[in-house]
Amino acid sequence: MVSIASARGLSLPRGRPDATALVADGATINYAELSLLVRERRGQLGDTRRLVMIAATSSLEPIVTYLAALEGGHPVLFVSGGADDASLAHRAAFIERFSPDVIAHDGPQGWMLEERNSGSRHAFHPELAVLGSTSGSTGSPKLVRLSFDNVRSNAASIAQYLRLGPSDRAATTLPLQYCYGLSVVNSHLLAGASVMLTERSVTDEAFWQEASAYQITSFAGVPYTFEMLEASGFAERSVPSLRYLTQAGGRLAPEMIRRFARLGEERGFELFVMYGQTEATARMAYLPPELIATAAGAIGRPIPGGHFRIDAGGTAAPDGSEGELVYDGPNVMLGYAETPADFELGRTVHELRTGDIARRRDDGLYEIVGRMNRFVKIFGLRVDLDRIERLLADEGIEVRVATAEERLLLFATSDRTAQRARERAAALVGVPMHAIGAYAVEQFPRTSNGKPDTAALVRFAGLQDRAAAAPSTVPGTTVSRGAAVSPQAIRDLLSTLLSRPEVSVDDSFAALGGDSLSYIEVSLRLEAMLGDLPRDWPTRTARELAAFATEAADDDSIARAAARPTEAPAPAVGPRTRPRFPSLVRLETPAMLRAIAIVLIVGTHADLFFLQGGAHLLLAIAGYNLARFQLASVPGRSRSRWLGRSAAQLAAPAILWIGGVALLTGQYHVTTVLLLNNLVPGDGRWNEQWQFWFLEAMLWTIVGLAVMFAVRAVDRVERRSPFAFALLGFAIALIARFAIAGTHAEYVELYTGPVVVWLIALGWLLARADTTARRVLVSVIAVVTSLGFFGDPLREAILAGGMLTLIWVPAVRAPRWMVPAVATVAGASMFIYLTHWQVYPPFEQNAPWIGTLLSLAVGVITWRVYTLANHHVSYAVRSIRAHRRHDGNELLRTALRRALGWRRNRTAGSPALEPTEMQIEHHPAINDANRASRHELGRRV
Repeated sequence: MVSIASARGLSLPRGRPDATALVADGATINYAELSLLVRERRGQLGDTRRLVMIAATSSLEPIVTYLAALEGGHPVLFVSGGADDASLAHRAAFIERFSPDVIAHDGPQGWMLEERNSGSRHAFHPELAVLGSTSGSTGSPKLVRLSFDNVRSNAASIAQYLRLGPSDRAATTLPLQYCYGLSVVNSHLLAGASVMLTERSVTDEAFWQEASAYQITSFAGVPYTFEMLEASGFAERSVPSLRYLTQAGGRLAPEMIRRFARLGEERGFELFVMYGQTEATARMAYLPPELIATAAGAIGRPIPGGHFRIDAGGTAAPDGSEGELVYDGPNVMLGYAETPADFELGRTVHELRTGDIARRRDDGLYEIVGRMNRFVKIFGLRVDLDRIERLLADEGIEVRVATAEERLLLFATSDRTAQRARERAAALVGVPMHAIGAYAVEQFPRTSNGKPDTAALVRFAGLQDRAAAAPSTVPGTTVSRGAAVSPQAIRDLLSTLLSRPEVSVDDSFAALGGDSLSYIEVSLRLEAMLGDLPRDWPTRTARELAAFATEAADDDSIARAAARPTEAPAPAVGPRTRPRFPSLVRLETPAMLRAIAIVLIVGTHADLFFLQGGAHLLLAIAGYNLARFQLASVPGRSRSRWLGRSAAQLAAPAILWIGGVALLTGQYHVTTVLLLNNLVPGDGRWNEQWQFWFLEAMLWTIVGLAVMFAVRAVDRVERRSPFAFALLGFAIALIARFAIAGTHAEYVELYTGPVVVWLIALGWLLARADTTARRVLVSVIAVVTSLGFFGDPLREAILAGGMLTLIWVPAVRAPRWMVPAVATVAGASMFIYLTHWQVYPPFEQNAPWIGTLLSLAVGVITWRVYTLANHHVSYAVRSIRAHRRHDGNELLRTALRRALGWRRNRTAGSPALEPTEMQIEHHPAINDANRASRHELGRRV
């Protein structure tokens, strides 16, 4: 054991006793109160130096524990404090590797210090203060050893160039286990300023309410934070107390830097762009706000006390030359720790070789131009991956670039963009097309620190290549549960089918945003891999599904052994087929019922047959799917946000279609267009304004659920008791039905939202019935509540029969050829319902079968067209953003031409340009705005 006397310790808080230090959960803690809390926690940690691992959340207790450990000389290791599977795995990996003596975390009774050793099993260097993780991954191979001087000096430098004082108050928009987020706390407390502790995202309206109420003066963000700010309408927000924003954690596009700087000029705040690494405690450089107009894209100048040099092959590079950026300053780490034995080491690093390629500009500022490990050799050519990204971005093509096995890998968010990028990259680099792979992904993955996750992209490319090379899986052919299936194999399958590179073994189909359409293909492929799936497979992680397959295999082995006790051991089981029904595949019941229900609706309306009840059954199925997907209890996922997105996906096409018909024919009122027909007083009889009652009931139910689940207490209660919560919700909806319509609904009552919402609630309850006893109970409820609702036994039988099938028959066997047809009709069901009112009427009297088939076909085509158009609109929005800088430059040229009196004289020959055009092209504003693209375009990378 090492005595506490051998450590220096560090007391960070330096504010006046009566000044506010922290704002937590609506309460303010001044420096005197914080000092008492820290002193008490220091006593709990003891006098013997111990490794204290803190499960960090942006709340009071982790901060107090951190400050007490620093003051007492205990080395601190921050890890994620989340309750999701990734965070739990992250903590477990660090506990196993570095064996902390004390683990500070939230427990059943609140914050607790879990003592794993009364003393310490480690020896520590006297200067060791903080151990920082070098990445957001769960398996980071080494920690950064930071000293007390590192922490203090970097906090002081940051406070100096940000001009921090007691009147400043920051918000914790970044996690504490991230060195950038921790530095915000360090610098503010050292300057006697204050910090508002919050876990809310900058896209959360409640965050801005808190920001205004507690008058924050700053917050920090990585590039992804600023993307979210733009997407969520930050430009329209007003926070008068805001003095400055800081950005680090990766390169932010120069045009976005300028946009935020201009916004700051209008609103009275400044933007500080910064550069740093964990190895330098947090920050090494900053770009003063007044220089953004002429130097956006540069990292700026070293922080106070720090120094840069450019190393070009072991020699100092002259200004303008490129080389590795090397940093020296009091905030440079002691060194790395790969094992606990390294905790005892002293300084092993004296200057920091950043691994970034940089140059010193003519104005004395530093600029990053690439990354050393982002230079690769392809076909003998030295290729800069970052430069390819920049060149393609200049042409309006947003991609992420990686490499593997001497191939260039390009990733975009659409197939069209990926292929366009492949063609342009081949021309820019000068390599054959076959040396470049292009891949479409749902979104660009990021690590938990918000940085681009290149490793996930490379793994995804490998999966796609193997999937393309391998023969396609034959539906109906399965692998025996006796065969080993790894969690990684299931993860790879989810990643490939959902186009999500970032999938981990602790992700589930529901957590990845899977919906009622994509689950058909995924369930077929998973069944081919695992055999029959459990009912709740969408919410099971890849790890849990692999364990399920293993357990099922063990059960099968025991059953076979019991059936043949005297026989010799059975040989290992390999792939098997289902010889009894080789042409049948498994199709989940909700998809089959959706297809049947929409056919019943259209066929009945077109007078092909008369079987009512399909629309009401479709409501119950919609509630069932809501519970399985949007309301799935996925750790860390905001169900309110997912519900809001679902509401938008329903409302947008409905309003567009109904509004278009209303404009052309005048058939529908504005309240019908806006799906507000329930609010219009009527005579209680059916009219054409009620044709979209189904969509209206669904939309406002989803909106209501989104509002309800935005309340965290409600969300927690539902996650804790999902069946009881669903039962209560159904009971309330049923009471509303009886209160409005009585036992038997008549006329238009059958279609009003408050009367039919019980069906959506019943579908939700069906999905939550996870035991036989609960299924029996819900079955009885479904049958009893259906009786008498319509006053038509056949209609009630269709409704009750569909719900009983939904709860007792999770999947059906269907001919292989039928699956695509069922999946298409099920997927297009909303669009078929939306459009069929305008399709079948001309054929209702003489050819109802044509009206029915045309209604189905038009709905499917509309669905495909809308999906394609939606995809292209998303692509166009991204392209507009990418071209914004280029268009801005053209506008700037036009303004300069007018200001300088330029004009174009057209003659019989080519247009002649007056000499002032040269002034325009070499004007400082144009030089700065378009320097990079003019310098790079046309050059071979």
